[in-house]
Amino acid sequence: MKKVTFTPRKNSVLEESLIALKVGFFLAIRQIKGSGKWTNALVVAVMVLTFLNLVVVSGILVGLIEGAGRAVQGHYLGDIFISALDRRSFIERTPIVLSAIKNQPEVSAFSPRYIIGGVIDENFQTLAKPGENRKTVSTSFAGINPKMENETSGLEKKIVEGEYLEENDYGEVLLGALLLKKYLDFESPSFPILSHTTVGSKIRVTVNGIQKDVTVKGIVRSKVDEIDRRVFMTDLELRALAGRYDYNVGEIAVKISPDVSPLDLKNRLIGLGIGQYGRVQTAEDAEPKFIKDIKKTFAILGNVISSIGLVVATITIFIVIFINAITRRKYIGILKGIGVNAQAIEAAYVFQAIFYAILGATLGVALVFFVLKPYLDAHPINFPFSDGILVATPMGISIRVLILLAATTLAGYVPARIVTKQNTLDAILNR
Repeated sequence: MKKVTFTPRKNSVLEESLIALKVGFFLAIRQIKGSGKWTNALVVAVMVLTFLNLVVVSGILVGLIEGAGRAVQGHYLGDIFISALDRRSFIERTPIVLSAIKNQPEVSAFSPRYIIGGVIDENFQTLAKPGENRKTVSTSFAGINPKMENETSGLEKKIVEGEYLEENDYGEVLLGALLLKKYLDFESPSFPILSHTTVGSKIRVTVNGIQKDVTVKGIVRSKVDEIDRRVFMTDLELRALAGRYDYNVGEIAVKISPDVSPLDLKNRLIGLGIGQYGRVQTAEDAEPKFIKDIKKTFAILGNVISSIGLVVATITIFIVIFINAITRRKYIGILKGIGVNAQAIEAAYVFQAIFYAILGATLGVALVFFVLKPYLDAHPINFPFSDGILVATPMGISIRVLILLAATTLAGYVPARIVTKQNTLDAILNR
């Protein structure tokens, strides 16, 4: 009888790797279940805080400037901003421009503003001593239609003292908060302010060489310098004071429906020939350059701070996994002794780290989108120069989740690799 020998089939590298992953996954589940509840909770809490550090720190830093940008758009520029061309002090043929704006169905509101430079004197009732210069403040005056302005920019909501203008108000003005000492914590010769003026005070304004005594009806504080450094009065009164009867305004802010592209409307207005009478810009185009620069700066700063937090979290996970592996050296040695592949043991610790990262990131995402972001949108942080919000986008969050997973995978693999490389007998005997 012919002897038959049986030769076991050797698994391929791919098959061995798959078996190692399956065994590693099984071991990881056992390890997580075997760990104490408080240990698991502590590690997950670290991952949640790490994720929040990655997202919230940079998000608030960017949101601080984003809040300033939104304020500039909402209270000053609108969605479309039309201003005078270079070497012009007003928008030419303004009635034609306004007619074109009215005929656009996307436009929900707009506000034409007369902009003229002038001077304020709060001590006009006192005589100056011989050789003494009277203290005055030079600023810009904005003539507005109170109703149209409020519909466009919500200016009435920014009244912090007094009352908003009515269309038939005569001899009354609104002052920007940056003109008053009360709302500034510094004094500078290059930044003149009114020291004693408040709601109800009489001040003398000079526009185009014409003087007029007016009463302060309200104080505007919008955290937008272009607004908070102005004097507002009705357009009819400013035109009469400045001797302007041509109806050509200095700027027009246009508010459009939320689902409409500002760029499309801008291009259409330019196509209608409005560009030859004034500069037509979207809010993004007209946004001051310093705000754009600060946005980039704060984004970089936020990423640097978040990176430090990520390094700390990676080290923390490394220490947790390493201590866990060291305390289980005998167990690991036994596993190797009964034939469990070292790759499977390493995979077990990697899966364990990934589990903590995914659970921590999931809880972090829920906190960001369902708690922190809605709350800060409704209750912005009251910074001195803006109402700060939390900027967090799905794309940005996804990138940070991937970064966190990569960092924790590395933090789980390295200590497991260190321990499994030890001699099997030494590990069993804890030598």
